Amino acid sequence: MKTIATVFKKELIDSIRDRRTIVFMIIIPLLLFPLLFRVMSSIEKRQAQKQRVKTLRVALVDRGNAADFVSSMHGRSGLTLVDGVAADSVTAMIQSDSLDGAFVFAESFDQDVAANRSGRVDFYFKSTDDRDIVENRLRKPLDQYEKTLLAQRFNRLAIDSAVVDAVDVRAQNVASIEERVGKAVGGMLPYIFIIFCFMGAMYPAIDLGAGEKERGTMETLLTAPVNRFHILLGKFGVVVLSGLMSATVSIIGLYIGIKQTANIPPEFMDIIMKMLGWDTIILVLSLLLPLTIFFAGVLLSVSLSARSFKEAQSLISPLNVAIIVPAAIGLMPGIEMTYVTAVIPVLNVSLATKEILAGTIQTPHLIAVYVSLIGLALLSLYGSVWWFKRESTIFRT
Repeated sequence: MKTIATVFKKELIDSIRDRRTIVFMIIIPLLLFPLLFRVMSSIEKRQAQKQRVKTLRVALVDRGNAADFVSSMHGRSGLTLVDGVAADSVTAMIQSDSLDGAFVFAESFDQDVAANRSGRVDFYFKSTDDRDIVENRLRKPLDQYEKTLLAQRFNRLAIDSAVVDAVDVRAQNVASIEERVGKAVGGMLPYIFIIFCFMGAMYPAIDLGAGEKERGTMETLLTAPVNRFHILLGKFGVVVLSGLMSATVSIIGLYIGIKQTANIPPEFMDIIMKMLGWDTIILVLSLLLPLTIFFAGVLLSVSLSARSFKEAQSLISPLNVAIIVPAAIGLMPGIEMTYVTAVIPVLNVSLATKEILAGTIQTPHLIAVYVSLIGLALLSLYGSVWWFKRESTIFRT
């Protein structure tokens, strides 16, 4: 045990001296989220405010109809009415940004409304933003006009407006706010943790394997009166520690980024802070530990088989896709934790973390995830030991 600790200390010091390891293990995870949240919040607020105060150019093709609506639009602030626009030119003008929106009334609009039928209005706009601020600004006066017409119709017919409500539907979502937020936010968090865990373990693994072979220090280390298995365990421990450190620092960075975001509603902030409690973080890290061991075994095996640092990078780079894809699948709606998904590497951690944050994790599924991860961790450790004991692997030229 003392030998392993000595090798671990030596390899850890060597890794800390490597600036790339520090950057990917600590600096990027710690600074990324605060900067990302600040930039995104600033851009979102600026763009939303810009859309709210922007003077919209609107065309009214009324064809002699809807006089009240046309009159109300002339007196509405924030709108500039563009006259003389033909109905067949509306689409092209909006696509070319000459217009922000247009209302095209059917020629029989007034007649249909007077006959208690639906008057047709074609509402044109271009929206590529999920917030749909421009669409909502333009739809509001149209909705108000519709309510006015309906009120007039009911008064004219002496009918209570409640008669149109044949069914009073009162939706009751029994899912708690914590569950809904956990499902929404919890999908992204494990994706982030897994990626940083892999990135944090990647560069130390490359340096402690292919890097030492390239520097010629591997032979010197192997001539020491130390069991080769102990040497590997020392290197293995450093890679695992680096991956866990990166994931932990990313959690801290995420916490700082959320805390400094001013436009998050207080009730939403309280739920997020509750989800990021110590019990939840410890449970998530307990999932990341065997996953990181699995990563370390795979990365060290590839690194030991490479001739140089550059070759190891080339071999490991495609593994990023193998990590990102199952982690991203965990973000997709409808993908739930089952006994099948509980044994799929990376995906099981993504889904389990989402369930933990939502407070809906089932103990049998969690046990299946642990058993699967521990099995993969032991298998990857065995594979790296097998590669490290092969002379042809260590002394490749």
